[in-house]
Amino acid sequence: MDIDIHAAKTNLSRLIEKASHGDTIVISKAGKPVARLIAYERDQFPVKPGLMKGEIWIADDFDAPLELLTHG
Repeated sequence: MDIDIHAAKTNLSRLIEKASHGDTIVISKAGKPVARLIAYERDQFPVKPGLMKGEIWIADDFDAPLELLTHG
């Protein structure tokens, strides 16, 4: 669905409802597309702290300064 920016401002609630049901709304300004309104999709895999506990190992000196290599 294509709509002018002025009409989009006037009908934003209705357009959001349409987008939430799968429609894609293209908003135009002076006849040129400038934005697309689509439904928000939640992440399929939410991040949970501790999910990888016991799977990852980090050395005790991980953040220790590195020795500079000299070429000579």
